[in-house]
Amino acid sequence: MRVRYLPLILSMVLSVIPASILALAQTGEHPNESATELVEQFKRETVFWKQFEVAKKIVALRDKSVLPDLEPWLSNEDRCLRGNAAYVFAKLGDDRGFQVIKAILADRWPRPTQAIRSDGSPDERGQIIQDRYYAAHLLGDLQDARAVPILVPLLKDEEVNWIVPWSLGQIGDKSAIPPLIATLDDSSPDMRVLAIYSLEQFDAKDALPKIRALLGDKETIHFDGLIPIADAAKEAVIKLERPPAHSP
Repeated sequence: MRVRYLPLILSMVLSVIPASILALAQTGEHPNESATELVEQFKRETVFWKQFEVAKKIVALRDKSVLPDLEPWLSNEDRCLRGNAAYVFAKLGDDRGFQVIKAILADRWPRPTQAIRSDGSPDERGQIIQDRYYAAHLLGDLQDARAVPILVPLLKDEEVNWIVPWSLGQIGDKSAIPPLIATLDDSSPDMRVLAIYSLEQFDAKDALPKIRALLGDKETIHFDGLIPIADAAKEAVIKLERPPAHSP
């Protein structure tokens, strides 16, 4: 409920801010105080998905002066937190960020973890899988086309492949379309549907023949209400056959 009314609250607040102060904020002449506060929030937050929300706010400021304070985080032993810092670097134009996220994908070295197996022992393998999965997600968040040749081979990596079609769709580079079409033949029903969703995002009409071939596929997926593949294929065909909207 609070989120629903946030735009209204913001508009009321903005209406009473003097125009001179608002102009300074919009031109970014005094971003340092906000940047400093956000960096401190970033450092305090240890839950990776909450920290990522702070990272996005830092990026929105477009203030590169924050990078020296965050540089130690590029080697944090927690790969998810390291990835969040790398996201900030990459979005602010520092290539070290992209390279760090790329390296996390290839990092299978055990690290300290709070994840516990059913027998009470540390789940090191599960932590590695989570870290790599999150790195593949971050590449989608970056929307950097350089990630496409990194992600495409991961369509066959059963540890992280569920997130790959989404990330490729977020990036939006059309070189991802042929491998996504090939994924429509994957043995996993989940991957076939995830590929369908991504191809819809691309508006990939070249995929229509292969998607139509799935209209009789009754195998069900393990998410989205356990729907049959045929249902996802039918919806995709309708969307992809729809003529483009004409501008007035």
